[in-house]
Amino acid sequence: MTASTPGDRETVDAASLLGVSDRTLVMGVVNVTPDSFSDGGEWFEPEAALAHGLDVLAAGADIVDVGGESTRPGAERPSVAEELRRVLPVVRGLAAAGAVVSIDTMRAEVAVEAVAAGATFVNDVSGGLADPEMVPAVAAAGVPYIAMHWRGHSTEMQSMAVYDDVVEDVCRELASRRDALLGAGLAEDLLVLDPGLGFAKHAEHNWALLAALPVLHDLGHPILLGASRKTFLGRLGRAEGEPPRPAAQRDPETAATSVMAAMAGLWCVRVHDVETTVRALSVVQAALEHAPDDFHDDHDDDGDLG
Repeated sequence: MTASTPGDRETVDAASLLGVSDRTLVMGVVNVTPDSFSDGGEWFEPEAALAHGLDVLAAGADIVDVGGESTRPGAERPSVAEELRRVLPVVRGLAAAGAVVSIDTMRAEVAVEAVAAGATFVNDVSGGLADPEMVPAVAAAGVPYIAMHWRGHSTEMQSMAVYDDVVEDVCRELASRRDALLGAGLAEDLLVLDPGLGFAKHAEHNWALLAALPVLHDLGHPILLGASRKTFLGRLGRAEGEPPRPAAQRDPETAATSVMAAMAGLWCVRVHDVETTVRALSVVQAALEHAPDDFHDDHDDDGDLG
């Protein structure tokens, strides 16, 4: 990895962002939902969500991720019409403002409509498993596709959090999903993978995956990490039986996971607090700028900090 300054944002389209390897990108979250675990519907109305998205962009996000369906454990799904009502004005407005927009959806119809409105990434937490039309639609659209490790919908996923070895199991299942996606026509150079922290995973599973981030490079694709404000971070420093810190108070812990991702050479982190993340990652970049050349050579082959 060759270091660059955190403020160097010359890459402004999806294709060029996929090729970034000299720093870890920042994806800022814009939830257009009434029941998000992190913000409790603060940006539910499209006007408020668009204003928030513009703030996220101004804070330094490389990609703005717009979602209209809560994926917190136990969440019920909105109708397709309602999801479209929530996200399309926000996608359209952010794209018009020059943002690189990702649509966070499990539905092909929403993905297609959002791409037509200006989205240039599709971020599907189900990896194409929730809607059989998703992969053909994304392949036809020719936009980058982010596929997460997924075992089931929010209402049932935590009952599926059973692993022999979570790192080996997640990598094997992601590799199998990768092969299926490519076999279904998705372009190899447009695929991003996500280990799915918090999705069908208990705290110990999330920690094990965080400790093994460099292993994810073996999958052969850019990696997105989404640890932001998740409950396992909120339990740190809390006594047994004590409730976790509220989601909005978990940004210091989130910043630490983003630094871990950058040190492991991951492609992108998905976060709620963009400004803090950008500042935290600038520390990694500053260190890389002062690393000797042979340090980069030694690490470029194994995914660690390079």
